[in-house]
Amino acid sequence: METVSASVNILGRTYKLRVASEDEEALRKAANTIDTQAKSYGKQYAYNDHQDLLAMVALTQITQLTKIQDSLRFKDTDLAQRLQSIDSVLEQILHPTDTQNSL
Repeated sequence: METVSASVNILGRTYKLRVASEDEEALRKAANTIDTQAKSYGKQYAYNDHQDLLAMVALTQITQLTKIQDSLRFKDTDLAQRLQSIDSVLEQILHPTDTQNSL
């Protein structure tokens, strides 16, 4: 895994990081999202320092991530149940005597 040096700017502060080359674009997009959202919150709300804005961004982003994870977990469970149902139907079609004998 090749790493590259990347610099990102959030609220006027530069952060230098080493990341996997394939993650550099995602890092830059994430930094841009954080910077844009923090500046937006700065215009909307009173704050003492940039840490307040960054905390608000973190809460917003993690809330969205949690919702997505919960939704995916539900969809995975639903998908597993549907696949089991399909498997059961296919078993009955492919092996009709096996399923009748087990009843």
